[in-house]
Amino acid sequence: MRLLSKLTVFVWLVLGFLIIYFLESLWFNKDRTAPKLLRNIISVNLNRERSIQKYSIDLSSTQYRTIDKERSLTASSPSNDFKGIPRDKTSVALAVVACGDRLHETLVMIKSAILFSNNVKLQVVVIADIPLIKGFDEKLSEWRSIVNNSFDYQIKPVSFPENGKEEWRKLFKPCAAQRLFLPSLLKELDSVLYVDTDTLFLGPLEDVWLHFSRMNSSQMAALAPEHEDPNTGWYNRFARHPYYGELGVNSGVMLMNLTRMRDFGWEKYLAPIYKEFKLKITWGDQDIINIIFHYHPERLYVYSCRYNYRSDHCMYMSVCEDANKHGVAVIHGSRSTFHGDKQPAFKTIYSCMEEYQLGSDPYSNLLLTMENGLD
Repeated sequence: MRLLSKLTVFVWLVLGFLIIYFLESLWFNKDRTAPKLLRNIISVNLNRERSIQKYSIDLSSTQYRTIDKERSLTASSPSNDFKGIPRDKTSVALAVVACGDRLHETLVMIKSAILFSNNVKLQVVVIADIPLIKGFDEKLSEWRSIVNNSFDYQIKPVSFPENGKEEWRKLFKPCAAQRLFLPSLLKELDSVLYVDTDTLFLGPLEDVWLHFSRMNSSQMAALAPEHEDPNTGWYNRFARHPYYGELGVNSGVMLMNLTRMRDFGWEKYLAPIYKEFKLKITWGDQDIINIIFHYHPERLYVYSCRYNYRSDHCMYMSVCEDANKHGVAVIHGSRSTFHGDKQPAFKTIYSCMEEYQLGSDPYSNLLLTMENGLD
């Protein structure tokens, strides 16, 4: 009986330790991760030599200060059919696909892109359901006038191949598979930065775009790993199909060299892969992308988790080392973390960006509001 009693006490001690560890992990997440996200936003890590930086924050002291500088970009007329976007420091093509009820969420993402598009000519490409096109056009036209024509945009209707059109449209989520067909849909473009609707930029777009110049001559796309820790990975534990590398990749933030993808024959792989694995894939188009790069790993450039930061990176402890050191460049509210209550920091960041009005002072109307919300 004494042995049993001692064993019971030991079990309760172990359980108590585990509970304390779990609560400390949650506190660490609340106390450490959220401020790191905030610090990235209030730092706006722009190169010192950029001549048109509008707002920056000096973090070398404890006092934040804003620096206003005059924009020098030449305004150009609106374009719904611009031809060819050079992949260089002065022009970034941002592509997004929106269907169903994603109009508002997509606009919040675009707002963040406009806010953090210093020293570039931003070209926004929206592929949308026909009922959403008017709403996008009205809001983007309004914003364009507010920010002195500092970005252009075009809106295209969703378009899938006739063969299997409805099946492609419904794969995973409505229109999610549209990204697979961007090489043929955007024939006039050389390269794009594709993002899901549930993402927000927390730093300059050109910092992501810069990775194009770091690709070798074989690489045609850039993605971040799906996970950092094999103990919590999805693909290595549950996938029933081939995937890239050890942990797979997440397709929510994707640099796409469309010219190289066309030369590779990207779209000819899609139907055969879907036909073979349709009963085994869980994440739709992302799984198809993983399968392609499993067989062609030399075609993929992998950048760090700070360019596709998700709740998985900070659920119990911070596992994205690059974000710990340099801040979060793009935050991804996958699994509705922008809208639910399970990740308060994610919801706060989204809500503050949602409420911010372009043209108003970002320091007082965004940064301080966000700081207060994350306390």
